[in-house]
Amino acid sequence: MAMFTIRHATTRGVLLAALLTVVACTPLQVVTHTVSQNESRVPAGRYELDHDHCSITFDVEHFKYSRFTMRFDHKKGELEWREGGLSQSNASIAIEAASIDTNVPRLDKMVKSESLLDVERYPEIRFVSTKFERTGESRGTLTGDLTIHGVTQPVTLAVTFNGFALDPLTKKDTLGFSADGHFSRAKFGLATWYPAVGDDIHVHVEAEFGKAPAGA
Repeated sequence: MAMFTIRHATTRGVLLAALLTVVACTPLQVVTHTVSQNESRVPAGRYELDHDHCSITFDVEHFKYSRFTMRFDHKKGELEWREGGLSQSNASIAIEAASIDTNVPRLDKMVKSESLLDVERYPEIRFVSTKFERTGESRGTLTGDLTIHGVTQPVTLAVTFNGFALDPLTKKDTLGFSADGHFSRAKFGLATWYPAVGDDIHVHVEAEFGKAPAGA
C-alpha cells in the first residue's frame, strides 16, 4: 500500500509539472488578444496576404443533393490600405489553379484537366478589386475583376472588416477580413458536367494581411 501511494503521488507530481510547463509556455497575450474595427486606426501602407491564415473555398451544387466544397492551397496577395479606409483601399489575390483540392484525388485530376480548369494553359486565378460600396459599419460590397480560365468577368463580394491589431505572434500590424459571393461558372467557359454539377459557384474567403516591411 505504501509503495502504491508513493507511485500514485509521483504520477500526480509528474502530471502537475507537465501542466505547469504548458501554462508557463502559453503566450497569455494571445488568449487576451483583441482587435479594433476602427478603420481610422489602421496605418496606411501595403499589407501582404498571410497564406498560412487564409482560406479560399468554392462550393457548387452536386446532383441537387448537396453543395460540394473545394479549396485552393496556394495563393498570394496584397492590400493597399489608404487613408479613408475600406472605400479608398484596394486588394488583389492570385491563386495557383493547380493547387485546387477537392479531397478526391481522381476528381482533382479531372478538374485540373483540359475539360475544366486546364491549369497547364491557365495556371492562375486572379481577383483585382475595382470598387467598394459601404453597406454598414466595417462592411460593404467589393466589386472586382475575376479571371479564371483566361476569361475576366466582374464579381461582387460581401466583405466584412473583422478588425485590426498588432499580431502578438508575428509582431506585424495585421488586418482580418471575411468575404462571400457568387458567380456563374458558365460565364468563364466552365460549363462541363452541367446540369449534374450546378452553374452557381459560391466563394468564401477568410483572410489576414500583415504589414509589409519598410522598403519591401
